[in-house]
Amino acid sequence: MICPVSHARFGSVLAREVLEVRRDLDGVDRGFWAVVGDFEGGLTAVRFGDVDHAAVPAGPAPWVPLDRQWHSSLDHAAYLAGVREVRRRIAEGMVYQVNLCRVLSHRLDDDADLDGLAWLLAQGNPAPHAARVHVPEAGLDVVSASPEAFLLRHGGRLESRPIKGTAPVLDAMLPKDYAENVMIVDLVRNDLQRVCRPGTVRVDHLCAPEEHPGLVHLVSTVSGELLAGATWPDIFDATFPPGSVSGAPKSSALTAITDLERGPRGPYCGAVGWIDADRGRAELAVGIRTFWAEHDGVGRRWLRFGTGAGITWGSDEQGEWEETELKAVRLIGLASGRVQP
Repeated sequence: MICPVSHARFGSVLAREVLEVRRDLDGVDRGFWAVVGDFEGGLTAVRFGDVDHAAVPAGPAPWVPLDRQWHSSLDHAAYLAGVREVRRRIAEGMVYQVNLCRVLSHRLDDDADLDGLAWLLAQGNPAPHAARVHVPEAGLDVVSASPEAFLLRHGGRLESRPIKGTAPVLDAMLPKDYAENVMIVDLVRNDLQRVCRPGTVRVDHLCAPEEHPGLVHLVSTVSGELLAGATWPDIFDATFPPGSVSGAPKSSALTAITDLERGPRGPYCGAVGWIDADRGRAELAVGIRTFWAEHDGVGRRWLRFGTGAGITWGSDEQGEWEETELKAVRLIGLASGRVQP
């Protein structure tokens, strides 16, 4: 079914004319696909027939600022209690690091168009992996200002750029931030080794500072050469969900996340991006700094936005809460009209 309003935009790439919708990556071997993966494992891939690789930037679109209350899946007390529980599990040797997140929600009018929000974010919070995916027939309505590359593919080369360590300025980074980054780099390296040729996985950059509006991150780069015959299902089986937004060891961290977070993360901390099978290229971002619209079970429409922090033994409860606030304040401010682009 072709839906004229459906589109996906990734920087200068604009895709239209839906040809196919899949709930897996088994058939993603030809054409251009927009991909949105939920943190919990659900995946939607949409193949488009009309792809402009040099599209002009999107123009202004209407957006009514959200001026009512945002609800958090974990309030202040619950989040601090979660940090204490993660530290208890670390002390008992159950896990080393856990990314503890909360989802903010705001009621959204049925006719609100997230194209307006996407334009605001492009002006007020430009991001290297910005995305807008609007495919109603696939249930996708996503706007992302992600700074983090989950998987970049160019032919047989696969690269991941995990972010761990966030502060208002570089001088405010703590030793805990650098240690956390190194821990996750080791996890990502092990993930890539499952689908890359032996001896080719390397750490190209470690803890490089990267500035974004209102904050600075530590970013590392890990790359490798894919095994012959490795498919996209193989790659996702080895690497998903992203290590930077789960924890280490990944299996133990995912158990803690299930125990401590109230409800699914959805596209937040999942994957948002594109696969161009004909060109052998892909750019999939970690779904952070991401908004998405969805209906609840009683017909109300909500705008969601996730924020979180990596918890280690060196974490301070209040400091981790404040990191989740720092990551959210500018984007929520843009959506609410409190921050001007």
